[in-house]
Amino acid sequence: MPLQNRVTPTGDIIATPHRGMFTGNRGIIHDPATKTLLKKRWSSPAWLTCTCEFRGRRREVMAQRSWTELFFLDEATALAAGHRPCFYCRRDDANRFRGAWEKGNRVHDVRMHDIDAVLHHERLDHGRKRLHALLAPLDQLPEGAMVQQSEASYLVTQGRVLKWSPAGYSAAEHFADDAMLLTPPSTLRTLHAGYRPVLHPSAQA
Repeated sequence: MPLQNRVTPTGDIIATPHRGMFTGNRGIIHDPATKTLLKKRWSSPAWLTCTCEFRGRRREVMAQRSWTELFFLDEATALAAGHRPCFYCRRDDANRFRGAWEKGNRVHDVRMHDIDAVLHHERLDHGRKRLHALLAPLDQLPEGAMVQQSEASYLVTQGRVLKWSPAGYSAAEHFADDAMLLTPPSTLRTLHAGYRPVLHPSAQA
């Protein structure tokens, strides 16, 4: 039985047998005795995206009273949910993200907890995922942006729109122009400024 630890682009946490390319956390949100989630879905405004392998260290998932291991299909999914690169295990990516965040959002010498505060406001609306109006026509959104239409999430890549699933991406058959933005606006501006998230191989198929 798979654990409930896979994050969707809407920020929900589901149970699925499919593996993800990245791990990460939002603080401690599980009971290690039962390996089940608590009612809360975050305990820290720092929502991180981490590498699944780091210096040979291995953790038993949800076994400790420390951060709750969450998993993402790819980095675009994590960014859409409101996460950002970890400065410990992904320092180079985190520095690139911060540099592009500063450029895209026209700020200087920003600290990561300042970015976390902006993201926390942009990703949540009374405890639920905050959707945003599109800041540009769909064909002008940057590589790696994600949008929501009805109950489905979509990735923008190489001029195409692909439908998200826990297993990967597939062609979008019935996509209209009334989509809402999933990727937080400040992160979208970061993508516009040149940050390129790692995409699942199915996005290139």
